Amino acid sequence: MIMKLKAKIQALEEQMSSVTEKSSKYGQIAAEEVPKGLYCIGIRLTTEWFRNLSLQQKINERMQMEAKLRDNSLNHFCVFSDNIVATSVVINSTSINSKNPAQLVFHIVTDEINYAAMRAWFGTTQFKGVTVEVQKFEDFKWLNASYVPVLKQLQDAETQSYYFSGHHDDDRTPIKFRNPKYLSMLNHLRFYIPEVFPALNKVVFLDDDVVVQKDLSGLFSIDLNGNVNGAVETCMETFHRYHKYLNYSHPLIREHFDPDACGWAFGMNVFDLVEWRKRNVTSIYHYWQEKNVDRTLWKLGTLPPGLLTFYGLTEPLDPTWHVLGLGYTNVDPHLIQKGAVLHFNGNSKPWLKIGMEKYKPLWEKFVDYSHPLLQQCNFH
Repeated sequence: MIMKLKAKIQALEEQMSSVTEKSSKYGQIAAEEVPKGLYCIGIRLTTEWFRNLSLQQKINERMQMEAKLRDNSLNHFCVFSDNIVATSVVINSTSINSKNPAQLVFHIVTDEINYAAMRAWFGTTQFKGVTVEVQKFEDFKWLNASYVPVLKQLQDAETQSYYFSGHHDDDRTPIKFRNPKYLSMLNHLRFYIPEVFPALNKVVFLDDDVVVQKDLSGLFSIDLNGNVNGAVETCMETFHRYHKYLNYSHPLIREHFDPDACGWAFGMNVFDLVEWRKRNVTSIYHYWQEKNVDRTLWKLGTLPPGLLTFYGLTEPLDPTWHVLGLGYTNVDPHLIQKGAVLHFNGNSKPWLKIGMEKYKPLWEKFVDYSHPLLQQCNFH
């Protein structure tokens, strides 16, 4: 009887493991989906941009005369994204909750594919006096394989196989580690902010999956005490310490970093670009990115290289500035209420069908569903 029960338990455990693995794969595929409505919006805006030459001329002239783009007395934000609606929500929620929207300047960087659509949308949409600039990273001449390790690695056949082949290493590596978005230049552009904005001294970096619900002007007066990065720490639990993100069996990691050092979050960061340039922080990122060409130091995303790059250069911010977890877990309602920036980090983005229903209204209230384009594209 005991042997039969053991066999039954083992069979159930194997079945559960198989179902969990399938669930993880399908969830990852769903998270990478581009909703039809979002795709439709991009196509229609791109068509409008190329058809309407007067719109192009008007926006180009306005941007050439826009002195605000380099005015360091204003509050500058940057968003690197290929998602029009998500970026629009970031700007809309920031402007609505700002005490002085005319002081805000948003710098959007996108890719060639979405550039026309982004310019058409943000060139014709008003955000209470906020200045919005749209660039594409393909225009940055300094962004090439001889300077940027990620671009160099993309030329490597083994790297291409790892990220773009569905049959690498007999599926021993979880699918989330092989997501090509982790080699996306839009993802890694956060390590080149001083080069992207050479005239600016301080910026607030925002991910496109955040919603702002408080005035953010206070971020620009925070003293970073000589540090480069102002960020909210995430080590209230042991899970978010360095040893959970990095491979401490590797001597390079073991020798240089405290395994119990506190992790922090990307998504809402204050960057002192004067200090960044002085300390040549981008070269630190290049060093670690080149050391990880074989993915033995870390496997996933931009946070691990961020933890290495800004080690000893990060100033902890009050946790209410940046509340995380709305895209994958339950968050304390009191934290949500007090939070200045709410972050839908995780797979369950609010614009996807798999988004967490109880948190979607926090994002959706900043989407104008009555806009003719959103209605034509059935975006809801």
